[in-house]
Amino acid sequence: MVEVVGTAPTSVMVITKFVYRRSWQANKINIKAFVEDSIKKNSIKIMKLTKEQIQEIKDQQSQQNKTKRVTAPALENILYEAMPALDHGFVRVVDYMGDDTSIVQSARVSYGKGTKQVSTDAGLIKYLMRHWHSTPFEMCEIKYHVKLPIFIARQWIRHRTANVNEYSARYSILDKEFYLPSPENLAAQSSSNRQGRGDVIEGEQAKEVLELLKNDADRTYDNYEMMLNERFDGSTIDENKKGLARELARMNLTLNTYTQWYWKTDLLNLMNFLRLRADSHAQYEIRVYADIMLDTVKKWVPITYDAFMDYRVGGTEVSAKGKIIIQKLIKSEDVNPENSGLSKREWNELMAAFDLKDKLI
Repeated sequence: MVEVVGTAPTSVMVITKFVYRRSWQANKINIKAFVEDSIKKNSIKIMKLTKEQIQEIKDQQSQQNKTKRVTAPALENILYEAMPALDHGFVRVVDYMGDDTSIVQSARVSYGKGTKQVSTDAGLIKYLMRHWHSTPFEMCEIKYHVKLPIFIARQWIRHRTANVNEYSARYSILDKEFYLPSPENLAAQSSSNRQGRGDVIEGEQAKEVLELLKNDADRTYDNYEMMLNERFDGSTIDENKKGLARELARMNLTLNTYTQWYWKTDLLNLMNFLRLRADSHAQYEIRVYADIMLDTVKKWVPITYDAFMDYRVGGTEVSAKGKIIIQKLIKSEDVNPENSGLSKREWNELMAAFDLKDKLI
């Protein structure tokens, strides 16, 4: 399925035709900051924009709209830009509301920026983040246009705190574009994690897997067109046959087929999303998108970004029992897994969080 409940044919007009058709580690180590070079290395080699699409982005970016609302200059510089993700995907920021001062204003329930200094604003935002005062962060919102494989969209949609409008395959024919992992990201099932990857698959087996993925995607898309009795370009295959309804024909497509959606959320829920999906334990494919979005947060609300990286990403949560153990270790008191009251997994997670590798069991 490549459509959210309530998607109507008229909603297709929300996204312009050029974008829609053929468009274009503690935990600070675990959650890598977005670096443009890494995105280029993994993504930019295949995704290409047509001249029309490039011109459309330029036209959008050249708009000179006056507003009395606050803006984020660094985010304005990349507004509408298609930032490559995976082989055919992208992330675009298409709209946003508020900035760091909006959070501060909400927290103080005041009007305007006032006379407070940036350093004072930073202190307040850190306080809010440190003490989990979340409501002020909900005052900022952002809207993304994302092109992504269907299987990643299904994982992404589990974050049920956003407004989503997805490309309608009941109304339009999907592009013949499929995600194929690069060899370094083709891995076997982890032996210790039921939802993770293990060692990289290499050699002939890797070639066989990639060939299977490609052939299956090509074959099912060819069958998709045959059932529709219509080619991608809109031409009819057999004038003597009726095409199957698009809402039925789509069921045969593979999950690596690309879809698109508009995804709007507030800053609080975006940070909750990024805390999970930009972590090194998250699936690589969704992490690529999260890394790009993490960089947009840095451009949008830099003070909040710093606090987020410090308290949420770089920080760690400790249970009451874990706190007692750390206190004993600081005092050089004897403590071991057997008398800690923690399970083996809890013990190892606590030791890893404080980089106490010699105490792992």
